[in-house]
Amino acid sequence: MQIITSHTAFAEEVTVSARRIFNLISSELAEVEVEFERQASSNIQVIAYIGNYLRSSGGKRVRPALTILSNYAVGGDGARYNSVRMATVMEFLHTATLVHDDIIDNASTRRNRPTINNQYGNQTAVLMGDWLYMSAFETSLAERSLPVLDILTAVTRKMTEGELLQLTLLGRTDISEDQYLDVLERKTAFLFSACCEVGALLGNASEEQRVALRDYGMNLGTAFQLIDDLLDFSSSDERLGKAAGVDLLEGKLTLPLIYLMESGNSERELVRTVVGEGSYNTVPRRQLIDAVERTGAAKRAKTRADEYAAAARECLNDLPESVYVECLRSIPTYVLERDS
Repeated sequence: MQIITSHTAFAEEVTVSARRIFNLISSELAEVEVEFERQASSNIQVIAYIGNYLRSSGGKRVRPALTILSNYAVGGDGARYNSVRMATVMEFLHTATLVHDDIIDNASTRRNRPTINNQYGNQTAVLMGDWLYMSAFETSLAERSLPVLDILTAVTRKMTEGELLQLTLLGRTDISEDQYLDVLERKTAFLFSACCEVGALLGNASEEQRVALRDYGMNLGTAFQLIDDLLDFSSSDERLGKAAGVDLLEGKLTLPLIYLMESGNSERELVRTVVGEGSYNTVPRRQLIDAVERTGAAKRAKTRADEYAAAARECLNDLPESVYVECLRSIPTYVLERDS
């Protein structure tokens, strides 16, 4: 195995790995874009326009990729129309949550573009999010599969529960790691899990394979969001494509800050001051970042993400080896090392 001698070299390897993953299913993902456009079309002009705006906003399309790769990993055909259609449904569900999240967070930008609520107001954004949810379920009905509908119903409920739970914890500086992970799993990880499980079902997976991919997605999604929260705390607006450092301003304690609160009274006071004021005026963001680094809180949070990524890879051990399983095994590394 080649030893990577610098962070830059490793970052380049991760970029190449990500390109290889997405190139393998590039034609299928291109069909997802076509299907997204088709599903988002409407004779109501504002819906058609916003749908096209959301589609053209891009995104990594990680969730459709997981659906297609999971299908292939169990011996299915990820290029079949029903696979592409359900991969698009998963992206619709994800997009709907983003539209609603931006309303709740009063966010003005995402992926370096104005959010729907910023462009059209909260009322239109709420209704557009609802339309996306209903369109996803309408499309999924064509699969005529109760297990698929059960998964989609459960994940939609979990995501809503996650939002509600998070609202009850806003502004609190005494939340535990378990409470934080409970919200994270509901808001993010369950959808990753659903993507993988639906892909497995479409590929006629055995029960063991279906469970393995479901668990893989759960662990991967948890690692993904842990890194997302670290990036929100430490990255820049330009890299993220949205305002950085806003989670704490909104009263949301993420894992590095939960660990920081455990470090001592002076660190706790830093966090409480920012949450209480809703700004970085008294305690500059740089001071908090330095404290998180100095106390090892950031390293601890990254270690937790590493553990979930390793658990995700473990879940794939009993699947038959293929280029698609190898790609699934590479995705946790891509998730851990991304910078946006």
